[in-house]
Amino acid sequence: MSAQQQLLSNKASASDWGMKVIAAAIGCIAALSILPAGESSLYTSVPVTGTVSQVPSTLPSLLGRSGLGASAQTHVAPWTTSSLAAEGEGPSATPTSSSQWLLAACAALGGCIWLLKAVLSKSPPSMPFAHSSLRGSTLESTSVDLDSLLAMAATSGEVQRPLAADGKKALNVAVVGAGLAGMITAMKLSEQGHKVTVYEGRPFVGGKVSSWQDKDGNHIEMGLHVFFGCYENLFGVMRKLGIIDSLLLKEHTHVFINKEGRIGELDFRFPVGAPFHGLKAFFTTTQLELKSILANALRLATSPVVKGVINFDAGMRDIRNLDNISFYDWWIQGGGDDESIKRMWDPVAYALGFIDCKDISARCMLTIFNFFATKTEASVLRMLEGSPAEYLHKPLVKYLEARGVEFRLGQRVRDIAWEDRDGQTLATGFRIGNDENLVTADAYVFACDVPGIQKVLPQEWRAKYPLFDNIYKLSAVPVATVQLRYDGWVTELNDTAKVNDLKRAFGIDNLLYSADADFSCFADLALTSPSDYYKPGQGSLMQLVLTPADPYMAMDDETIAKKVDEQVKVLFPSARNLKVTWSNVVKLGQSLYREAPGMDPFRPTQHTPIPNFFLAGSYTAQDYIDSMEGATISGMQCGDAMLQRLDALRALADAAEKRVLQAA
Repeated sequence: MSAQQQLLSNKASASDWGMKVIAAAIGCIAALSILPAGESSLYTSVPVTGTVSQVPSTLPSLLGRSGLGASAQTHVAPWTTSSLAAEGEGPSATPTSSSQWLLAACAALGGCIWLLKAVLSKSPPSMPFAHSSLRGSTLESTSVDLDSLLAMAATSGEVQRPLAADGKKALNVAVVGAGLAGMITAMKLSEQGHKVTVYEGRPFVGGKVSSWQDKDGNHIEMGLHVFFGCYENLFGVMRKLGIIDSLLLKEHTHVFINKEGRIGELDFRFPVGAPFHGLKAFFTTTQLELKSILANALRLATSPVVKGVINFDAGMRDIRNLDNISFYDWWIQGGGDDESIKRMWDPVAYALGFIDCKDISARCMLTIFNFFATKTEASVLRMLEGSPAEYLHKPLVKYLEARGVEFRLGQRVRDIAWEDRDGQTLATGFRIGNDENLVTADAYVFACDVPGIQKVLPQEWRAKYPLFDNIYKLSAVPVATVQLRYDGWVTELNDTAKVNDLKRAFGIDNLLYSADADFSCFADLALTSPSDYYKPGQGSLMQLVLTPADPYMAMDDETIAKKVDEQVKVLFPSARNLKVTWSNVVKLGQSLYREAPGMDPFRPTQHTPIPNFFLAGSYTAQDYIDSMEGATISGMQCGDAMLQRLDALRALADAAEKRVLQAA
């Protein structure tokens, strides 16, 4: 390294540490500034009637129910969102005026420093997903012998085919899997004029975001689906479909329910945006004791998130390098404490990846932290106004069918056919169920989950190509989703009369976390998603996600419902006289892929060594976690990978059709 390079490196290092010290100082001052304060209430207003959700004061420019730029509307409904701390009741004390001024002054000072640094930086923070090239991977590089494929096409003769948007022959593409990843891939391809057929083993679309109705009209969900504000790609799809207003904006605070109804919060509501709304949330949290708050400040101030505030991409590069260590080990080694893990970060980790901080990689958790620290919107929560089937999948299927996409439901793929030809391994089709006939196409996309793709990949591919063998090093985690309908309002903690008042709805309209139950995250869907889940004359519909679900997988549904009901009433003592009137349990033996330390390099890219065979799914290589947004990104990247290889795929298609004609 030259002397000049060494000098630049030293300056960069000094700059990084300088920013860390500044962030730590601001954090500590902010923490000390709230020492005289008591606990703050979740809402600052009295109960509001006739609105679906309240717009957080920290986001005054947001319009409409979703807060994502939709037109402003008023939505009258027969339910009420109540304050958790009514006047004179509950934890309603707020920070003193002097503390608020000191906190604001710290944020303003930090904002000036951050702004100066950002202006001087040559690489401002950016959102890397929506229009980026495929993410770099530590996997083997794969290539297609395009010259030989084009030579094959030159001798194959012309075959008449419909034209795509580029004026050339359209491809016939088979997509296996009708989850978000598969349907987004179909969207990308059909918009360019290619013919797409989607095959799905279940009788409905949606994958891990599926929902359906039972014989009595109850909406059943495969999980609890929450839309973080950093779901920029999924929001873009929803805008295109015209359904962005189907998302209901929640208060900009993350709520923890502890034993006996004690409430803790990460309250992001603050006049100043990122990163200072996050500093305020962490340093004023009522979920942790002061010593844990200070330990949080120390650990976060020396994390890659500080670099991410200055340069998002640079922060992400450092975060990717932390995949080999668990979040717990990374946290403790840097000065964090066990109490923070147990009371705050374990519930968050369970909600994100269905595993705890000792089992989840630091990369996964810090990816979320990086978004929360750099984007004010990232930590805002939204939920669909009703079931995913009605408010997400139906509009998406309608959009795709209007562009020629066909859906074949109840078609479970048994195996994949292939052959070696002219030095290339090619997919030649797949079989469904007991049918021996091949389903053929020009190109194949397998948008499955981890256990699904492991069942159908040819073992010969696994032996020949490390990319496919690596998939078998991934595993998935079990999860159980429990729905309990009550004869009153479970999350109404302050007014016993309201608990039993079935004329209107009362309680907490938000996602909830808990460190004191086997369900890490839960919500009252009658409040959060009322269009399908609020029923006049009935009470709360609690939807609770059991993680880890291993102890429950062998239990019958009735036993599970009873155990979960008991835990609900430990958290909500005001609901102890309520009865469960209906219940449902959905078990998934293998759900999200296990984002354990060291697993990221084994995630496959969307393009594979097989020129006409592609992969999609949130487990594949993309910079977000296994989630709805991750599935959306993977589908976009898969579509892009195919569109970048159109000449090769068309050459393969022409050669295959010529062989069929010659054989006939």
